[in-house]
Amino acid sequence: MNTMISNGYLENLIRSWQKPAAASLSWFDQLRANAMDNVNTLRMPTTHDEEWRFTDISPLSRLPYPAAYAAPQLQSSDIKHCYLAEAICRLVFVDGQYAPDLSNISNNAGAIIGNLSSLVAAHGDTIARYLGQLAEFQNDVFTALNTAFLHDSACIIIPQNVSVTTPIHLLFITTQKEITSYPRCLLIAESGSNATVVEDYVTTEEAAYVTNSVVEMNLADTAHVSHIRIQRDNQQAFHIGNCTVSLAQASQYYSVSITLGAYISRYNLNVTLAGEGAECTTDGLVLISGRQLADTHTFIDHVKPHGKSRQLHKCIVDGMAHGVFNGKIMVRPHAQLTDSSQLSRNLLLTNKARIDTKPQLEIFTDDVKCAHGATVGQLDKEEIFYLKSRGLSDLTARNLLTYAFGGEVIDRISISSLKRELEEIVLARTQIS
Repeated sequence: MNTMISNGYLENLIRSWQKPAAASLSWFDQLRANAMDNVNTLRMPTTHDEEWRFTDISPLSRLPYPAAYAAPQLQSSDIKHCYLAEAICRLVFVDGQYAPDLSNISNNAGAIIGNLSSLVAAHGDTIARYLGQLAEFQNDVFTALNTAFLHDSACIIIPQNVSVTTPIHLLFITTQKEITSYPRCLLIAESGSNATVVEDYVTTEEAAYVTNSVVEMNLADTAHVSHIRIQRDNQQAFHIGNCTVSLAQASQYYSVSITLGAYISRYNLNVTLAGEGAECTTDGLVLISGRQLADTHTFIDHVKPHGKSRQLHKCIVDGMAHGVFNGKIMVRPHAQLTDSSQLSRNLLLTNKARIDTKPQLEIFTDDVKCAHGATVGQLDKEEIFYLKSRGLSDLTARNLLTYAFGGEVIDRISISSLKRELEEIVLARTQIS
């Protein structure tokens, strides 16, 4: 990558940043200022960096789109098709800006749900303890940019022993072309709490734009959180997502990530099992075609004993698309009796489709149970033959097997309306002509 292009991209963004007045420097303004200081010392990653060697983001460097501040007015009828029937609580952000008229936070089952500006007065100390503290921006330019341009955030606080039985829908909508939006979400699950959160990215725009999102989640002792992430930007968009999760003792985190859109997308998921007996399950499905590039990097860090992690990541690649998966599981020296498994399964639908997969285990203690594996291939000829022997045509057999490959991850989503919608999308996208 041309370094001058990379530096120019950051310089343009830095010039567009609005420095807070020193006289009114609050903890929030100080956080933003510190992040911008880090942006000044960082550079855009290139394919010479090990963590980015399969993902060339030089096209993004030529698009220093300004941050979107003025969001156009949408009516509820314009986006009603994006709502989830089961989600009573809904936070809607349009081009990164909170849209109260499109949101609904009245029936929150005891949870504290809102945007940053509405909650900071009553819960500022709690928010300040975690916002910008979990997702470290010191060494990641995209997290630093998101934090520097942070003006609002979805904030969810689940008090001790509160169980939210219906999903909380975070809907991020892009409506403008050639802008950058910086969605942000903070979830604090106190001890014994339980919640399901849907992080949903959609668009009404067919031109290019950039989404740079950051999610931070902190789970206290015995808290349970289910996290469903859906990314369905258009195929000219650029999407960079970072999610950091910290698990305390005996807490449980379950994640399903579905990647369907964007010309170039990158999703980083970092989960730290910081408490004894913490558990996480991270499932993912990437379905891409044309010339799309989708890169998923995950890091599951077992810090304390008796931790358990399960990971299944699937990728279906059509056309000349390129899928990347890098999953690292680390077992620290004092994390005895860790039980961890990781599987990367990848399906190529054409001879020009490409997959780079790299599951990794780093174990620094004994008395553990760990396994990982990866497969890359095309449809099984014996399975096709079996279905054809039962009366199906060759095309129908291939379509059925392709859909079933992706449907395994979709089946793990517990929200019925979302599951049906994604099944229809996957069924339509896996029809082989």
